[in-house]
Amino acid sequence: MINILVTGANGQLGSELKRIYNNKSRTFEKPVNIEFTDIETLDLSNTIFLKKFLDDHSFDYIINCAAYTNVDLAETEKEKAFEINANCVKSIADSIKGKNTKLIHISTDYVFDGESFIPYTEDMPSNPQSVYGNTKLEGEKYALEHTDSLVIRTSWLYSSYGKNFAKTIYKLCKEREELNVVFDQIGTPTYAADLANAILQIVNQSIKENRFITGVYHYSNEGVCSWFDFAQAIADKAYSKCKINPIISEEYPTPTKRPFYSVLNKSKIKSVYQISIPHWQKSLNDFFESM
Repeated sequence: MINILVTGANGQLGSELKRIYNNKSRTFEKPVNIEFTDIETLDLSNTIFLKKFLDDHSFDYIINCAAYTNVDLAETEKEKAFEINANCVKSIADSIKGKNTKLIHISTDYVFDGESFIPYTEDMPSNPQSVYGNTKLEGEKYALEHTDSLVIRTSWLYSSYGKNFAKTIYKLCKEREELNVVFDQIGTPTYAADLANAILQIVNQSIKENRFITGVYHYSNEGVCSWFDFAQAIADKAYSKCKINPIISEEYPTPTKRPFYSVLNKSKIKSVYQISIPHWQKSLNDFFESM
């Protein structure tokens, strides 16, 4: 039996992993048991309890989806963001030191400054411009201190679970006649269900081939768009008559500086793990079907 621990199981990605596992939507080479935990059942900031929990249970894989993701609030809640995004990752890595446990940790495009004009590869210099980005970068470093660890950076995550841009736009399109959305921030949406499937594919390949290639990887859906393009596509698929107006970032100030360009190059994860990635528009259709 292969034992897997998922932390942050009530978030978007954790919820998709749970749905796929419970629906038996993916088959594995060997029998797999996944234990889903969130702060109510496993508080990662309680280092003593965490270490005891991981000593008492033998996990072959830990998929760490736990994160502080309120990008704007992180600017004023720096300590809380650092605790969850960095210190808790260190606690996990320290607790499994010397164990035969593989760690998969989820990170973000916010580790980059957004000033590139070509898709970011894993080895391009990180230069976070926000508290959120800085805390996630520190979390990456702590994760990679563990011998068997793999970090996946993703961007613009959305799903039918939790709060996210896609669900917000879908709701507002039904309530308003017009919406203003920035068009000068470019990236790629990531449907959490696709990322969850990719993670489980990596685990399955690791089980089947006894091959777990550590390091940093990028994953988002294929294609490129602005937030305006994404919002317009959501409105179109919702058959909404709401008018989406393109605006520049200066017209919609936020506490956190958003990357103007955060397209991720996925060549590495596709090559190493033979992962096929859907285009964001195809995945948006899947999102609407799930809704």
